[in-house]
Amino acid sequence: MGKSPFSPDLTCNLGGLSWAPSMKAWHPRSCRGQPSQVCVGSLAEDCAGAWQVSTGSSLGAPLDLTDNPANLTDIMSSGNDQQSEALSKPTFSEEQASALVESVFGLKVSKVQPLPSYDDQNFHVYVSKNKDGPTEYVLKISNTKASKNPDRIEVQNDIIMFLKAAGFPTSSVCRAKGDNTASLVSVDSGSEIKSYLVRLLTYLPGRPIAEIPISPQLLYEIGKLAAKLDKTLQKFHHPKLSSLHRKNFIWNLKNVPLLEKYLYVLGQNRNREIVEHVIHLFKEEVMTKLSHFRECINHGDLNDHNILIESSKSASGNAEYQVSGILDFDDMSYGYYVFELAITIMYMMIESKNPIQVGGHVLAGFESITPLTGVEKGALFLLVCSRFCQSLVMAAYSCQLYPENRDYFMVTAKTGWKHLQQMFDMGQKAVEEIWFETAKSYESGISM
Repeated sequence: MGKSPFSPDLTCNLGGLSWAPSMKAWHPRSCRGQPSQVCVGSLAEDCAGAWQVSTGSSLGAPLDLTDNPANLTDIMSSGNDQQSEALSKPTFSEEQASALVESVFGLKVSKVQPLPSYDDQNFHVYVSKNKDGPTEYVLKISNTKASKNPDRIEVQNDIIMFLKAAGFPTSSVCRAKGDNTASLVSVDSGSEIKSYLVRLLTYLPGRPIAEIPISPQLLYEIGKLAAKLDKTLQKFHHPKLSSLHRKNFIWNLKNVPLLEKYLYVLGQNRNREIVEHVIHLFKEEVMTKLSHFRECINHGDLNDHNILIESSKSASGNAEYQVSGILDFDDMSYGYYVFELAITIMYMMIESKNPIQVGGHVLAGFESITPLTGVEKGALFLLVCSRFCQSLVMAAYSCQLYPENRDYFMVTAKTGWKHLQQMFDMGQKAVEEIWFETAKSYESGISM
């Protein structure tokens, strides 16, 4: 059996590390069980390199990581039969996260702060300066379901590094002590063992676009960035690239009809009527045309919090903004160029005071790199509406599961329902006229 890129060389037999709260550290422990007790699902081949976290270690008081476990539901369907598979969101403490960074990546941590995340767990990590290296990182702990697909996480890491080498402002992926880009942590709560893949990325500077008024020029540049990213990834090759064919991934725009399972969270109101109508139109007008769209790998989540910007002074003394970071590649999957454009337009509309005008500027930037075909352009309006539906329905669903995280989940909903209703009321023809005329104005050098 070949060595997995996720199997660290720091283990003790089939065991790993035991958490000792009193010593604030992970310590080697031998594994009393069989490999099947340490490994979960498809991670069995990585068993020899699993890190085992014992919450009942004799080195300290029991530490229960599975209190109130977070269970999101992802649709896993086969044909017409649908069954749900729960995923468990990590619930590591700041103290445990700090100790993980020191034990797995060999960095001396000075401070750890939690970062928001939808169904994984992220920490902003500060380290003591070491050999002129970075002093800020992001520790990413994948949920149990994502952790069962190490191939996909390996591809994500390699894409991040590939894009950085191509000049995109992405993070650097840090290697663990065993020269791996991710490590498996198995948490034994006594009744069950849960496994999580952990990664460490460099922290990127800048502010989220959501925090500033977005100018037409910046919207144009973001559209251009989205197209360049997808076009560049056409040159990316990897033996495990098929892991990005995520057939029933709820966030892939192709899977808008899967939202029907979650519509009950909306109750009976106009919002639900609009979503039901969009799904109906999607089935009739998009599903039948997918074979005419040009396929590519999508980032899939170029939202106003995943794009960072930094400002500089122009010759006139005004602030000019440049993209300084692209975050969160966890939603990557095979899709289409027009999907990436629609997703980007939708998220750039969220904070805009003139949301309908946004699409034309983003479209112009995108088409400066990858012009749309007539079929793709004709589907754009409905695809933007569909992404609104995905985001708004899933946010409402997540709020029912985790009301304590309502503020985070409902960021889009604050303006999203209003924007979707406005698009619905104006109609496709009127919105397209604004978008296409605005985009056309860039061709003559006079942007609207």
